[in-house]
Amino acid sequence: MSAPSDAAAAVAAPAPTTTAAASSSGGFTFKLHPLVIVNVSDHHTRVKAQAACSGDSSSSSSAAGSGQPPRVFGCVIGVQRGRTVEIFNSFELVLDPVSGTLDRAFLEKKQELYKKVFPDFYVLGWYSTGSDVHETDMQIHKALMDVNESPVYLLLNPTINLSQKDLPVTIYESELHVIDGSPQLIFVRSNYTIETVEAERISVDHVAHLKPSDGGSAATQLAAHLTGIHSAIKMLNSRVRVIHQYLVAMQKGDIPVDNSLLRQVSSLVRRLPAMESQKFQDDFLMEYNDTLLMTYLAMFTNCSSTMNELVEKINTSYERPTARRGGRGAFM
Repeated sequence: MSAPSDAAAAVAAPAPTTTAAASSSGGFTFKLHPLVIVNVSDHHTRVKAQAACSGDSSSSSSAAGSGQPPRVFGCVIGVQRGRTVEIFNSFELVLDPVSGTLDRAFLEKKQELYKKVFPDFYVLGWYSTGSDVHETDMQIHKALMDVNESPVYLLLNPTINLSQKDLPVTIYESELHVIDGSPQLIFVRSNYTIETVEAERISVDHVAHLKPSDGGSAATQLAAHLTGIHSAIKMLNSRVRVIHQYLVAMQKGDIPVDNSLLRQVSSLVRRLPAMESQKFQDDFLMEYNDTLLMTYLAMFTNCSSTMNELVEKINTSYERPTARRGGRGAFM
């Protein structure tokens, strides 16, 4: 692929010929974790908000001229087991917007830090935002081939489309195809599945319920969330009351005994914890006291840190006059 003469124009203009194949033939299975999508979305939102608040004329004019939000770039990390590639996390990259080159020192530093925490994770590819693949994306892709010989490219479309039900995320692989008699490296789409763990499911569910989707405040969203919980508890209470009334009527002989239904109710009751037991009260009070103790310790630690800073400032302010009296004064 030949490099464009004007790099700034190449960043703004997408290249429709970069993806020639509709689907990949590599046979890889991609598993994407929600944390990666959250990280990319957060990265895009922060850059967009900073560009809007900074009042940078160059970034504002380029964004206004192209009609596109600012693009963000980063690396995706995870593990590869055979033909299965699982993307767990991501981190940001520093990219020169004019030349399109990566900051190698920053990339190597990030790799070193992540290796200390996640020794099994490797750089699997990179991510970006946009509605389509751009001409300069292949240059970045080739630049990462010395880190991973076959990197993947994750593209997130930040444009809101209410009619779209699928995730606005596309994963590309690079394949060597012969086009017009010459071999060229092109992007091809790959299928993926969402893989989650328990912590991710809880986090995504919390964000989905508390985010201000209609422009309202966080307090409004919290009130709506608590109202939904209250409605669910109210519905559960009414259904438990129906079962209780049915069992009372069955005990009085008003309705015939149904052994199958009694077994289902007995199985349901066994799943509920014994909330009125003395052991539960003791464990609850112990956990509650431990939580209060940790809160008090945190407050004491914060207070001690503030006091230490105050003492250091006082000592610094009193050390200077003392040193002047003890030694030889400055020449006036």
